[in-house]
Amino acid sequence: MNDNDYLMESDEESYRLDIKTDPKLVQQQALWAGIRPGMRVADLGCGPGKTSFYLNKLVGPDGVTVGIDNSKQRMAYANKHYQDKNLQFVLRDIRQDLDDLGKFDFVWVRFVLEYYRSTGFELVKKIMDILKPGGIVCLIDLDYNCLTHYGIPARLESALRGIRREVEKRADFDPYVGRKLYAFLYDLGCHNIEVTMAPHHLIYGELNEVDEFNWTKKAEEGGKKSGYQFDEYTGGYEEFYQEFKRAFADPRRFTYTPVIACRGNKSESYEKTTSN
Repeated sequence: MNDNDYLMESDEESYRLDIKTDPKLVQQQALWAGIRPGMRVADLGCGPGKTSFYLNKLVGPDGVTVGIDNSKQRMAYANKHYQDKNLQFVLRDIRQDLDDLGKFDFVWVRFVLEYYRSTGFELVKKIMDILKPGGIVCLIDLDYNCLTHYGIPARLESALRGIRREVEKRADFDPYVGRKLYAFLYDLGCHNIEVTMAPHHLIYGELNEVDEFNWTKKAEEGGKKSGYQFDEYTGGYEEFYQEFKRAFADPRRFTYTPVIACRGNKSESYEKTTSN
C-alpha cells in the first residue's frame, strides 16, 4: 500500500494519527504484552512515530526501537517530532522482506491489520520471520470499527454501513479484524497467548475536540474515497457529510468500538512453512 492507496490519506493524516494516540494507553498495552527494558523492538506500521517513541521509553537506554512505515509523510513527521536515543525510523513496506533489519525480541502491530483484509494472516506470518524464537508479538486492532452507534438517523446508519461494504471491497479494509487476532497467533503455533478487550471509542455527551476532528476526518476521507453512491441523500455525499457532523455533535449520540489486544510468544520450533 503506497501513500496514494491508503484510505485515510490527507494532508492532515499524520496529525490525526498523532493526536488520537494516548501514550499512557500505548504503554499500558505494551507492558501487558510483556515489553521489558533492554528489548529490541519493531513497531510495524508506526505511522507518525508516537507509539515508537513511547515504546522506546519502556525499553530504556539499553533497548532499541525501530519504527517502520511506508509513508514518506509519516516518516518525515516522526523524524521531526519523535527523535530519541536508540530510536530509528525506517521507510519500508512491511509486506516486503525485513530480514536486513535483524531479529527482534518484541514486535508491535497496532491498528495496521485492518488495512489488509485479504492478506492479514499472511502478513502476520511474514512478521514472525523477524521475531526471535521465544520473542513476543503483540497484535492490536478494532472490531466493529466505526459501526456501533445509537441515536443517529436511520439513513445515516444505512450510509455508514454502505461505506463499510465499499471499503471492504475497494480498499481491502477489515472492520472486523479484531476478532481474528487470536486465531492468527494460534494458527502460527504461538504459546502463552493472551487476549484482552476494552472500549477504544466510548463517546457520549458533549463531543471533545480530538473526537470531533478524528471522526469528521474519518467521515470526510472514508466517505469521499469509498465509492459509495449515498442514495439515501438527494444531495449525495455532501448532504451525508453535513448530517454526520450534526448527528455526531448531538450529546445524545452514543458510540463505542472495542479494541482487542492479543499477545503470544513465538515457538522455539517455529517454521516458516507454518500454515493455517
